[in-house]
Amino acid sequence: MNSFDVVIVGAGAAGLFCAGVAGQAGLKVLVIDHSLKVAEKIRISGGGRCNFTNRLLDASAPHKHFISQNPHFCRSALSRYTPQDFIDLVQKHGIAFHEKHKGQLFGDHSAEDFIRMLLAECDAGGVTRWAGCAVKSVQHHTSTVDSENTNPGRYTLSTDQGPVTTTSLVVATGGLSIPQIAASDWGYRIASQFGLRLVERRPGLVPLTFDGAAWAPYAQLAGLALPVAIETGEKKQRMHFDEDLLFTHRGLSGPAVLQISSYWQAGTPIHLNLAPEVNLPERLADAKRRSRKLLANELASLVPSRLAEAWVSAQPDLQRPMPDVPDKALTLLAEALSHWRLTPIGSEGYKKAEVTLGGVDTRDLSSQTMESKQPGLYFIGEVVDVTGWLGGYNFQWAWASAHACATALAQNKP
Repeated sequence: MNSFDVVIVGAGAAGLFCAGVAGQAGLKVLVIDHSLKVAEKIRISGGGRCNFTNRLLDASAPHKHFISQNPHFCRSALSRYTPQDFIDLVQKHGIAFHEKHKGQLFGDHSAEDFIRMLLAECDAGGVTRWAGCAVKSVQHHTSTVDSENTNPGRYTLSTDQGPVTTTSLVVATGGLSIPQIAASDWGYRIASQFGLRLVERRPGLVPLTFDGAAWAPYAQLAGLALPVAIETGEKKQRMHFDEDLLFTHRGLSGPAVLQISSYWQAGTPIHLNLAPEVNLPERLADAKRRSRKLLANELASLVPSRLAEAWVSAQPDLQRPMPDVPDKALTLLAEALSHWRLTPIGSEGYKKAEVTLGGVDTRDLSSQTMESKQPGLYFIGEVVDVTGWLGGYNFQWAWASAHACATALAQNKP
């Protein structure tokens, strides 16, 4: 029977990084994944260039960038393994990168560079990898060392390549998002098997959809992108982002909507300002005084022309030269564009979601080591109830939680 110090299930960002760190610390490590291709989420991220971290991450205030029932849980790991720590590793491997906006770091060439880097780190640690290998079952056996000490026991995994035993089992199987790249609920099932609590899961960083008939006037705007201010929630629960919006045939997407979707609750509205840098009432009133152009033409100087045309064409009162447009109609137009209130009927679901909200309840995990209340069983990355904003935050959580786990495993090395 194969025996390892550590078995990691899941060869994604968190699993491969944890394996490399643990292996280089002298542990005998096995990584198992049911897919033949490793790190598919890295491969498709950032438009194929991998948005691998974010310089603006504030580890002292994780609630700013992370969602969890206990947003302070992630502080320990994130403060001990920072974006700069991962940047140092990227530079050590000679991977060129650049910063886009708001601290987002992307590779210059291909996400494959980062996958090769993680595999090289695993090779440096002598890590064994089994790809295309399913884990059929996990059993735990307690054992007494002597009359005074009891160890955590051993885990036996039944796999496609035969049984494997270990004292430390790390679950890095990610969430339910993007099922087409072999997303799995395996980690949640293992957590339940060993009596750990789960926070309800739902799609995060996902496009929002609207009622077909109600959305018909806007479906023609599919493909249009523009900067907006977006918000949802009330009082202390209110969240606001200034990002780009993208119209789709079924609803809204783009960074603004992906960000707000993680905070949006079913049945509640979102609020949009489609011209956040323009004082619309003032500019439209001024245009009425000085211009004889059609309202649609004047409006096209303030918002994208396709948006202006779609908005005006639906209202006869607005299809006039500026001097002939009633003041009240101009006021209502400015209000509608700067305070557009609409209620999604849902989202595009896990098939389009970048992350999974919820997961293994942090109350059952150590923030220092990522070990669960079940001795020798660890959870890292997306499977945990920690979800970051768009822009590299989720990858940084993968690196940081993996590093915290690997460091703890090394300190407990037999």
